[in-house]
Amino acid sequence: MSTREHGEIVSATGAGRVGFVDPADIAEVAVRALTDPTPHNTDHVITGPQALSYDEIAAVLTEVGGRPVRHRAIDAADLAVRHSANGIPPDFARFLASLDTAIASGAEDRTTSTVADVTGRPPRSFRDFCRDRLCGVGPTRVVGGR
Repeated sequence: MSTREHGEIVSATGAGRVGFVDPADIAEVAVRALTDPTPHNTDHVITGPQALSYDEIAAVLTEVGGRPVRHRAIDAADLAVRHSANGIPPDFARFLASLDTAIASGAEDRTTSTVADVTGRPPRSFRDFCRDRLCGVGPTRVVGGR
């Protein structure tokens, strides 16, 4: 069930936070890693500029999208059942739910400087990403351009 259709994000993340990242930032780091004359010789952990909980994500979606969105926290077992009901095989559904449990425990509560280090500009915020996608405004990026 989608957030767009039901105005609800359902997760087992609790108050856990994630450094949500703009896909264009991922693409630009990848292009640079593949095309820079000097090899990067590292694993790039790419995040957005701030770690956000799903409650905060719902608040941004509500504000920017103009329609109410809420986060409903459930436990991992219930999330696995929801995933299975949506056609995901049970073992994989349990694995996906365990990722939410890891987020709830703080496993993804971080940000990195990777986008700025590789591209020379700060990563794009979740709010800006949403504003540009939901409102159809904002900068157009050329991936790989300097």
